[in-house]
Amino acid sequence: MPVYLAKRLGLALLVAFCVSILAFLLLRLQGNAASALAGEGASAEDLAIIIETYGLDRPLVVQYASWLGNVLQGDFGTSYFFKTPVAELIFDKIGNTVILALLSLAIALAISIPLGVLAAVYSGSWIDRLCSLVSLMGQALPSFFLALCLVMLFAIKLRWLPASGADSWRNFVLPSLTLGYYITPPFMRLVRAGMIDALGNDYVRTARAKGLPARRVVLKHALRNALVPVVGLVTVQLGLLIGGSVVIESIFALDGLGYLAYQSISYRDFPVLQAVVLLLSVVYVVLTLLSDIVNAWLDPRLRAS
Repeated sequence: MPVYLAKRLGLALLVAFCVSILAFLLLRLQGNAASALAGEGASAEDLAIIIETYGLDRPLVVQYASWLGNVLQGDFGTSYFFKTPVAELIFDKIGNTVILALLSLAIALAISIPLGVLAAVYSGSWIDRLCSLVSLMGQALPSFFLALCLVMLFAIKLRWLPASGADSWRNFVLPSLTLGYYITPPFMRLVRAGMIDALGNDYVRTARAKGLPARRVVLKHALRNALVPVVGLVTVQLGLLIGGSVVIESIFALDGLGYLAYQSISYRDFPVLQAVVLLLSVVYVVLTLLSDIVNAWLDPRLRAS
Protein backbone atom coordinates (compact mmCIF):
# COMPACT_ATOMS: atom_id res chain seq x y z
CA MET A 1 0.00 0.00 0.00
CA PRO A 2 2.79 2.57 0.65
CA VAL A 3 3.91 2.32 -2.99
CA TYR A 4 0.34 2.79 -4.25
CA LEU A 5 -0.27 5.77 -1.96
CA ALA A 6 3.07 7.34 -2.95
CA LYS A 7 2.07 7.14 -6.61
CA ARG A 8 -1.34 8.65 -5.91
CA LEU A 9 0.21 11.44 -3.82
CA GLY A 10 2.69 12.24 -6.59
CA LEU A 11 -0.14 12.37 -9.13
CA ALA A 12 -2.20 14.62 -6.84
CA LEU A 13 0.71 17.04 -6.43
CA LEU A 14 1.25 17.09 -10.20
CA VAL A 15 -2.42 17.85 -10.82
CA ALA A 16 -2.39 20.62 -8.20
CA PHE A 17 0.70 22.14 -9.84
CA CYS A 18 -0.95 22.09 -13.27
CA VAL A 19 -4.11 23.64 -11.84
CA SER A 20 -2.06 26.45 -10.30
CA ILE A 21 -0.59 27.20 -13.74
CA LEU A 22 -4.03 27.29 -15.35
CA ALA A 23 -5.40 29.52 -12.60
CA PHE A 24 -2.47 31.90 -13.05
CA LEU A 25 -3.06 32.04 -16.80
CA LEU A 26 -6.73 32.97 -16.43
CA LEU A 27 -5.93 36.68 -16.52
CA ARG A 28 -3.26 36.32 -19.20
CA LEU A 29 -5.63 34.44 -21.54
CA GLN A 30 -7.68 37.63 -21.86
CA GLY A 31 -5.02 38.95 -24.24
CA ASN A 32 -3.67 42.23 -22.98
CA ALA A 33 -3.90 41.82 -19.21
CA ALA A 34 -3.44 45.53 -18.56
CA SER A 35 -6.35 46.41 -20.86
CA ALA A 36 -8.52 43.81 -19.15
CA LEU A 37 -7.75 45.32 -15.77
CA ALA A 38 -8.12 48.94 -16.84
CA GLY A 39 -11.35 48.44 -18.74
CA GLU A 40 -12.61 50.23 -21.81
CA GLY A 41 -11.50 53.78 -22.49
CA ALA A 42 -8.30 53.56 -20.45
CA SER A 43 -5.52 55.93 -21.47
CA ALA A 44 -1.95 54.95 -22.23
CA GLU A 45 -0.87 56.45 -18.92
CA ASP A 46 -3.39 54.27 -17.06
CA LEU A 47 -2.11 51.17 -18.84
CA ALA A 48 1.47 52.06 -17.99
CA ILE A 49 0.61 52.49 -14.30
CA ILE A 50 -1.17 49.11 -14.22
CA ILE A 51 1.71 47.37 -15.97
CA GLU A 52 4.18 48.81 -13.47
CA THR A 53 1.98 48.19 -10.42
CA TYR A 54 1.27 44.53 -11.17
CA GLY A 55 4.62 43.74 -12.77
CA LEU A 56 3.06 42.70 -16.05
CA ASP A 57 6.22 43.67 -17.93
CA ARG A 58 8.17 40.86 -16.25
CA PRO A 59 8.53 37.41 -17.86
CA LEU A 60 5.59 35.06 -17.24
CA VAL A 61 7.80 32.62 -15.38
CA VAL A 62 8.87 35.33 -12.94
CA GLN A 63 5.27 36.51 -12.51
CA TYR A 64 4.10 32.95 -11.87
CA ALA A 65 6.85 32.27 -9.32
CA SER A 66 6.00 35.48 -7.47
CA TRP A 67 2.26 34.73 -7.53
CA LEU A 68 2.73 31.12 -6.39
CA GLY A 69 5.03 32.21 -3.58
CA ASN A 70 2.38 34.61 -2.32
CA VAL A 71 -0.34 31.95 -2.62
CA LEU A 72 1.68 29.48 -0.57
CA GLN A 73 1.82 32.13 2.15
CA GLY A 74 -1.96 32.62 2.01
CA ASP A 75 -1.80 35.87 0.05
CA PHE A 76 -4.14 35.74 -2.97
CA GLY A 77 -3.97 39.45 -3.65
CA THR A 78 -6.64 42.10 -3.36
CA SER A 79 -10.04 42.06 -5.04
CA TYR A 80 -10.40 44.64 -7.80
CA PHE A 81 -14.13 45.05 -7.16
CA PHE A 82 -14.59 44.50 -3.41
CA LYS A 83 -11.29 46.24 -2.53
CA THR A 84 -10.56 43.70 0.21
CA PRO A 85 -8.02 40.86 0.49
CA VAL A 86 -9.14 37.84 -1.50
CA ALA A 87 -8.32 35.50 1.39
CA GLU A 88 -10.84 37.32 3.61
CA LEU A 89 -13.52 37.06 0.94
CA ILE A 90 -12.95 33.33 0.57
CA PHE A 91 -12.95 32.80 4.33
CA ASP A 92 -16.29 34.62 4.61
CA LYS A 93 -17.95 32.65 1.78
CA ILE A 94 -16.57 29.13 2.14
CA GLY A 95 -18.80 28.27 5.10
CA ASN A 96 -22.00 28.48 3.04
CA THR A 97 -20.52 26.30 0.32
CA VAL A 98 -19.42 23.62 2.80
CA ILE A 99 -22.85 23.63 4.49
CA LEU A 100 -24.55 23.30 1.10
CA ALA A 101 -22.27 20.42 0.10
CA LEU A 102 -22.77 18.51 3.38
CA LEU A 103 -26.56 18.95 3.34
CA SER A 104 -26.72 17.85 -0.30
CA LEU A 105 -24.61 14.80 0.46
CA ALA A 106 -26.85 13.88 3.41
CA ILE A 107 -29.97 14.19 1.24
CA ALA A 108 -28.39 12.09 -1.51
CA LEU A 109 -27.52 9.31 0.96
CA ALA A 110 -30.97 9.48 2.56
CA ILE A 111 -32.57 8.94 -0.86
CA SER A 112 -30.12 6.54 -2.48
CA ILE A 113 -29.56 4.01 0.32
CA PRO A 114 -33.26 3.05 0.80
CA LEU A 115 -33.84 3.03 -2.97
CA GLY A 116 -30.73 0.93 -3.57
CA VAL A 117 -31.76 -1.59 -0.90
CA LEU A 118 -35.31 -1.85 -2.24
CA ALA A 119 -34.09 -2.23 -5.82
CA ALA A 120 -31.71 -5.03 -4.78
CA VAL A 121 -34.16 -6.91 -2.56
CA TYR A 122 -36.84 -6.80 -5.26
CA SER A 123 -34.43 -7.09 -8.19
CA GLY A 124 -36.19 -7.44 -11.53
CA SER A 125 -39.60 -6.42 -10.17
CA TRP A 126 -41.62 -3.28 -10.77
CA ILE A 127 -40.16 -1.86 -7.54
CA ASP A 128 -36.66 -2.23 -8.99
CA ARG A 129 -37.75 -0.52 -12.20
CA LEU A 130 -39.46 2.29 -10.29
CA CYS A 131 -36.35 2.94 -8.18
CA SER A 132 -34.23 2.90 -11.32
CA LEU A 133 -36.61 5.40 -12.93
CA VAL A 134 -36.27 7.77 -9.95
CA SER A 135 -32.49 7.46 -10.21
CA LEU A 136 -32.54 7.98 -13.99
CA MET A 137 -34.60 11.15 -13.66
CA GLY A 138 -32.07 12.55 -11.23
CA GLN A 139 -29.32 11.97 -13.76
CA ALA A 140 -31.27 13.19 -16.78
CA LEU A 141 -32.70 16.40 -15.35
CA PRO A 142 -30.29 19.36 -15.59
CA SER A 143 -29.66 20.75 -12.14
CA PHE A 144 -30.57 24.31 -13.17
CA PHE A 145 -33.93 23.12 -14.56
CA LEU A 146 -34.76 21.24 -11.37
CA ALA A 147 -33.72 24.29 -9.34
CA LEU A 148 -36.06 26.56 -11.30
CA CYS A 149 -38.93 24.07 -10.92
CA LEU A 150 -38.42 23.94 -7.15
CA VAL A 151 -38.34 27.74 -6.98
CA MET A 152 -41.56 28.02 -8.98
CA LEU A 153 -43.35 25.48 -6.78
CA PHE A 154 -42.10 26.04 -3.23
CA ALA A 155 -40.99 29.70 -3.34
CA ILE A 156 -43.37 31.41 -5.75
CA LYS A 157 -46.56 29.32 -5.75
CA LEU A 158 -46.66 27.82 -2.24
CA ARG A 159 -44.44 30.47 -0.58
CA TRP A 160 -43.04 27.91 1.84
CA LEU A 161 -39.37 28.64 1.29
CA PRO A 162 -37.29 31.65 0.18
CA ALA A 163 -36.06 31.73 -3.41
CA SER A 164 -32.68 33.29 -2.72
CA GLY A 165 -30.27 34.50 -0.08
CA ALA A 166 -28.45 32.83 2.80
CA ASP A 167 -30.07 34.42 5.85
CA SER A 168 -31.29 31.23 7.58
CA TRP A 169 -31.40 27.45 7.27
CA ARG A 170 -34.53 27.75 5.12
CA ASN A 171 -32.42 29.27 2.34
CA PHE A 172 -30.41 26.05 2.08
CA VAL A 173 -33.37 23.70 1.63
CA LEU A 174 -34.05 24.16 -2.09
CA PRO A 175 -30.41 24.26 -3.27
CA SER A 176 -29.59 21.23 -1.09
CA LEU A 177 -32.53 19.28 -2.52
CA THR A 178 -31.42 20.19 -6.03
CA LEU A 179 -27.80 19.11 -5.62
CA GLY A 180 -28.71 16.14 -3.43
CA TYR A 181 -31.09 14.68 -6.00
CA TYR A 182 -28.59 15.40 -8.77
CA ILE A 183 -25.89 13.20 -7.18
CA THR A 184 -28.29 10.46 -6.02
CA PRO A 185 -27.95 8.15 -9.10
CA PRO A 186 -24.32 7.02 -8.59
CA PHE A 187 -24.94 6.25 -4.93
CA MET A 188 -28.15 4.39 -5.70
CA ARG A 189 -26.52 2.26 -8.40
CA LEU A 190 -23.55 1.46 -6.16
CA VAL A 191 -25.76 0.47 -3.22
CA ARG A 192 -27.96 -1.69 -5.47
CA ALA A 193 -25.00 -3.49 -7.02
CA GLY A 194 -23.38 -4.00 -3.61
CA MET A 195 -26.59 -5.34 -2.09
CA ILE A 196 -27.19 -7.78 -4.94
CA ASP A 197 -23.65 -9.08 -4.53
CA ALA A 198 -23.94 -9.29 -0.73
CA LEU A 199 -27.30 -11.07 -0.81
CA GLY A 200 -25.73 -13.82 -2.89
CA ASN A 201 -22.87 -14.50 -0.48
CA ASP A 202 -22.57 -17.55 1.75
CA TYR A 203 -22.82 -15.62 5.05
CA VAL A 204 -26.23 -14.28 4.02
CA ARG A 205 -27.48 -17.74 3.08
CA THR A 206 -26.16 -19.03 6.40
CA ALA A 207 -27.99 -16.29 8.29
CA ARG A 208 -31.21 -17.14 6.49
CA ALA A 209 -30.70 -20.85 7.19
CA LYS A 210 -30.44 -20.05 10.91
CA GLY A 211 -33.92 -18.57 10.73
CA LEU A 212 -32.98 -14.91 11.24
CA PRO A 213 -35.67 -12.40 10.24
CA ALA A 214 -35.37 -11.16 6.64
CA ARG A 215 -35.12 -7.52 7.78
CA ARG A 216 -32.20 -8.32 10.06
CA VAL A 217 -30.43 -10.29 7.35
CA VAL A 218 -30.79 -7.42 4.88
CA LEU A 219 -30.01 -4.48 7.17
CA LYS A 220 -27.42 -5.96 9.50
CA HIS A 221 -25.53 -8.47 7.39
CA ALA A 222 -25.92 -7.49 3.74
CA LEU A 223 -26.21 -3.70 3.96
CA ARG A 224 -23.19 -3.27 6.22
CA ASN A 225 -20.95 -4.89 3.62
CA ALA A 226 -22.68 -3.24 0.66
CA LEU A 227 -21.96 0.24 2.06
CA VAL A 228 -18.18 -0.24 2.12
CA PRO A 229 -17.62 1.05 -1.47
CA VAL A 230 -19.94 3.99 -0.76
CA VAL A 231 -17.41 5.41 1.71
CA GLY A 232 -14.90 6.02 -1.08
CA LEU A 233 -17.55 7.56 -3.34
CA VAL A 234 -18.61 9.99 -0.61
CA THR A 235 -15.30 11.85 -0.68
CA VAL A 236 -15.32 12.13 -4.47
CA GLN A 237 -18.90 13.41 -4.58
CA LEU A 238 -18.18 15.85 -1.76
CA GLY A 239 -15.37 17.32 -3.86
CA LEU A 240 -17.70 17.59 -6.85
CA LEU A 241 -20.33 19.31 -4.73
CA ILE A 242 -17.89 21.88 -3.34
CA GLY A 243 -16.35 22.55 -6.73
CA GLY A 244 -19.50 22.31 -8.83
CA SER A 245 -21.93 24.49 -6.91
CA VAL A 246 -21.40 27.58 -9.07
CA VAL A 247 -24.64 27.23 -11.06
CA ILE A 248 -26.85 26.36 -8.09
CA GLU A 249 -25.42 29.10 -5.86
CA SER A 250 -25.89 31.60 -8.68
CA ILE A 251 -29.54 30.58 -9.21
CA PHE A 252 -30.37 30.84 -5.50
CA ALA A 253 -27.98 33.77 -4.85
CA LEU A 254 -26.48 31.70 -2.05
CA ASP A 255 -23.54 33.69 -0.77
CA GLY A 256 -20.85 31.01 -1.15
CA LEU A 257 -17.75 30.36 -3.21
CA GLY A 258 -19.74 29.43 -6.30
CA TYR A 259 -21.69 32.68 -6.23
CA LEU A 260 -18.46 34.56 -5.54
CA ALA A 261 -16.95 32.98 -8.67
CA TYR A 262 -20.00 34.06 -10.69
CA GLN A 263 -19.68 37.63 -9.38
CA SER A 264 -15.95 37.72 -10.10
CA ILE A 265 -16.62 36.75 -13.72
CA SER A 266 -19.29 39.45 -14.03
CA TYR A 267 -17.05 42.11 -12.47
CA ARG A 268 -13.86 40.87 -14.17
CA ASP A 269 -12.38 40.45 -10.72
CA PHE A 270 -9.54 38.16 -11.79
CA PRO A 271 -7.66 37.75 -8.48
CA VAL A 272 -10.85 36.42 -6.86
CA LEU A 273 -11.58 34.13 -9.80
CA GLN A 274 -8.02 32.80 -9.78
CA ALA A 275 -8.17 32.08 -6.06
CA VAL A 276 -11.59 30.39 -6.21
CA VAL A 277 -10.63 28.17 -9.16
CA LEU A 278 -7.37 27.19 -7.50
CA LEU A 279 -8.96 26.51 -4.10
CA LEU A 280 -11.86 24.45 -5.45
CA SER A 281 -9.55 22.42 -7.66
CA VAL A 282 -7.13 21.71 -4.81
CA VAL A 283 -10.02 20.71 -2.54
CA TYR A 284 -11.24 18.25 -5.17
CA VAL A 285 -7.73 16.83 -5.62
CA VAL A 286 -7.30 16.41 -1.85
CA LEU A 287 -10.68 14.69 -1.45
CA THR A 288 -9.92 12.40 -4.38
CA LEU A 289 -6.64 11.48 -2.71
CA LEU A 290 -8.53 10.74 0.51
CA SER A 291 -10.87 8.53 -1.49
CA ASP A 292 -7.87 6.60 -2.84
CA ILE A 293 -6.53 6.18 0.71
CA VAL A 294 -9.89 4.86 1.93
CA ASN A 295 -10.19 2.47 -0.99
CA ALA A 296 -6.64 1.24 -0.42
CA TRP A 297 -7.38 0.64 3.25
CA LEU A 298 -10.60 -1.24 2.45
CA ASP A 299 -9.12 -3.35 -0.38
CA PRO A 300 -7.08 -6.29 0.99
CA ARG A 301 -5.10 -6.55 -2.25
CA LEU A 302 -3.88 -2.96 -2.01
CA ARG A 303 -3.12 -3.30 1.70
CA ALA A 304 -0.85 -6.23 0.92
CA SER A 305 1.03 -4.41 -1.85
